[in-house]
Amino acid sequence: MPFMLTIGGMQISSRFTMAVHVLVAIDVYEEHSKVTSTMLAESVNANPVVIRRLIQQLKTSGLINVVRGTGGATLAQPDTDITLLDVFVAVHAVDDDGFFHFHELNPKDALAQQMHKLLDEVLDDSYHSLENVLAQVTIADLAQQVQQ
Repeated sequence: MPFMLTIGGMQISSRFTMAVHVLVAIDVYEEHSKVTSTMLAESVNANPVVIRRLIQQLKTSGLINVVRGTGGATLAQPDTDITLLDVFVAVHAVDDDGFFHFHELNPKDALAQQMHKLLDEVLDDSYHSLENVLAQVTIADLAQQVQQ
């Protein structure tokens, strides 16, 4: 199972970085060889079952094509069209409770009752900033850097 990275209340699943790795590997290797889940699992250094689940999520999201058996995986779209935000969304990188988590607030404390209101806009803005940055980087950008 993928790990959860927790930073100051934010939880981002390692599925995101693993999925980006998988897509860049497919992009770099698909011209020269058949890209299989075994090959991807070795590159990512992850359990093949985890990689197959990721591959299924990427396929369901329309980011890759997969031929059953040993047919391999290919990108379903040009690498210039697949952004990191697409990957982030495809693998549900944020848990179901959202990106930021509040501790349980004291219902009897006036300050505590205002914390959501005080922080919600700032936290929403920071999350949208993350989305904007991810939307500007493509798999092609990363693959090009790998190949240099």
